[in-house]
Amino acid sequence: MKPRKRHVSTICGEPHFDYGDAEASRAALTGVDTLLMVSAPESADRLEQHRTFVEAAAAAGVGHVVYTSFVAAAPDATFTLARDHYATEEYVRASGMAWTFLRDSFYIDFMEALVGDDGVIRGPAGNGRCAIVARRDVARAAASVLAAPEPHRNRTYDLTGPEALSMTEVAETISAVRGRPVRFHDETVEEAYASRAGYGAPAWQLDAWVSTYTAIRSGAMAKVSDAVRSITGTDPIRLADHLRSHPSTA
Repeated sequence: MKPRKRHVSTICGEPHFDYGDAEASRAALTGVDTLLMVSAPESADRLEQHRTFVEAAAAAGVGHVVYTSFVAAAPDATFTLARDHYATEEYVRASGMAWTFLRDSFYIDFMEALVGDDGVIRGPAGNGRCAIVARRDVARAAASVLAAPEPHRNRTYDLTGPEALSMTEVAETISAVRGRPVRFHDETVEEAYASRAGYGAPAWQLDAWVSTYTAIRSGAMAKVSDAVRSITGTDPIRLADHLRSHPSTA
């Protein structure tokens, strides 16, 4: 009788190890066949953590990695953190393990947090659009892939919501659902860096914050995918419906 295969989901930051701990990662992943690798928290060394973890997974004998990547991941992506996601994908491809890449768009869940205390969303997004996606839809897609990984072997999916919204439309939707005035102010890139300089964040993080908006402006985030529905059998949620089903964060 063949030993039963294990399927494991793992997230960086557990008390006993993180992605940068090669020895602990190998020990934890021994006997795992299918692995959900959720990208590590944003940090200056995230890519190195990912490389170490991917190597540990391969050394432990993992057969299939399902990795949460990012829409438009590329070595020259406008959104700076998407470059790390592309590099991680390349590590996984080169490892010899089977793979599935779930390229998530920006999260619907985060949109309301972009509203400042004055009711304004600020950033250099212009009239660009973004097919924002709910975390729960990403989770549903990941669960479906993990339940039956073979049909998704060596495939890449863009996980988006059902509509591509401009930041003006995001602000208008929040305003309509919450019943309070919210608007979008299109900063210049220079204004965006200046308005965030006071947080004391390192340069790589400032670049990530600002390029969140310039990636939207570039058009790279505008494509709507049917992947959530094709994988899970149900449509992804819209921003307005997400807001109605969640209490205000204001």
